[in-house]
Amino acid sequence: MLETYSIEDFYDEMMADVRKPRPHYEKFHRILLEMNQEELHEKHETAQLSFLRQGITFTVYHEEGGTERTMPFDFVPVIIDDEQWSGIEAGIKQRVRALNLFLEDVYNEGRILHEGIVPRGVVENNQYFYRKQAGGFEVPNDNRIFLAGIDLIRGDEGVYRVLEDNLRNPSGLSYVYQNRFVMRKVFPEFFFEHDIRTLEHQMSHLHEALLSHVPENSPSKNAPQAVLLTPGMYNSAYYDHVFLAQQMGIELVEGRDLLVKDKAVYMKTVRGLQRVDIIYRRIDDDFIDPEEFNPDSELGVPGLMEAYRNGNVAILNGVGNGVADDKEIYAYVPEMIRFYLGEEPMIPNVDTYFLRDEDVRRDVLGRLEELVVKNVGASGGYDMLIGPQASPEQIELFKQKIEETPEQYIAQPTIQLSRAPAFQKKRFYPCHVDLRVFAVGGDDFHVLPGGLTRVALKEGSLVVNSSQGGGGKDTWVLKKGAVPNA
Repeated sequence: MLETYSIEDFYDEMMADVRKPRPHYEKFHRILLEMNQEELHEKHETAQLSFLRQGITFTVYHEEGGTERTMPFDFVPVIIDDEQWSGIEAGIKQRVRALNLFLEDVYNEGRILHEGIVPRGVVENNQYFYRKQAGGFEVPNDNRIFLAGIDLIRGDEGVYRVLEDNLRNPSGLSYVYQNRFVMRKVFPEFFFEHDIRTLEHQMSHLHEALLSHVPENSPSKNAPQAVLLTPGMYNSAYYDHVFLAQQMGIELVEGRDLLVKDKAVYMKTVRGLQRVDIIYRRIDDDFIDPEEFNPDSELGVPGLMEAYRNGNVAILNGVGNGVADDKEIYAYVPEMIRFYLGEEPMIPNVDTYFLRDEDVRRDVLGRLEELVVKNVGASGGYDMLIGPQASPEQIELFKQKIEETPEQYIAQPTIQLSRAPAFQKKRFYPCHVDLRVFAVGGDDFHVLPGGLTRVALKEGSLVVNSSQGGGGKDTWVLKKGAVPNA
């Protein structure tokens, strides 16, 4: 079944060439070749049904409303050896530490702005910068990043690069666990001969990190009450919210379940009001408190921000984090690492062009067909142009958008994203992948082994987002010594 598999000019995660797997894939490749097409197809269908039966879904929004879908799953994992993972882990910790220091800085002293490392206008004109609401006070652990999702890609040279930082409400952690659960259930033979870092105790790291953010004025520092605040069941990531609340053993609440009284937050229960110390919120800043943000919001809690600023409740991730994961700010992260940590970045960025600069804009507009253009405030693959795959009409549309609001867009070279085999419709074919690595912040930063490998299941597509037709794969990190000598 792999005889017609082609690696062409792309870096392939599994195959070194058309007939030889990479050393850390040799055992998997051998077991795979022992299976026949019908057996694999049957297992593939069983895996999809497992996701459906467990209600593992997300919502795709469009003009007519929302469509609920199961996450498409592919059973060929992305396998990372111990040496590669050590570099990724160290690089992610370095990056998230610097980003957290940046957030603490811009919401307090602003040293990086005074010294001109990051242009003041880039921060102060950012739509996610809430200096008035989120600045000028201490947060628990001096930490504004409880959970970060850092997206990594590999180009044709096989080097990892950071594509995007997600510091507001990164989703997908539940899929990491469910991908592993389904793989062990449907493909147990793959696990017998592989020594893989387990996910089993990772939720305890998440829970401990959550409870470490006890606010200054909490009356229950030894037994703080934490909740997960969700917009509700119609949110696209609601399954993620339910899963994480269950696994951490905390209450899942909506805004109407909470109230603020005497600048403290309480949860309504059948036994009366119960003080809440920590809120892991999955509601965007704009909806979290109608008294200070969107006055029409019915999802948030009136008065919540005042309780937050007075040290009576912790809000995770921090309010205003969007100023650090904006696609324009992204280009300055290597300088943040040098400025705050005195170190060179371990994982490089993708080259980025700022379209507010007239000369750069003119150059980019002349070669849109070979670049990727992104809206600095958008996510999920929306309002994005992939030049090599775009029609003349799409290119013309983005020319107009850039001319009208150049500060709203950035451009990047089209990276030849690495590929991995996918098994769909009874055959293997190569699909582009990226990797979302999750870092948890508490007293220190901890990186979960592996992460969410997202795969562009539509042949030839470069867009891995689930909202745009992408799916997921399990991600294995092999323990030290688990790879044969190359």
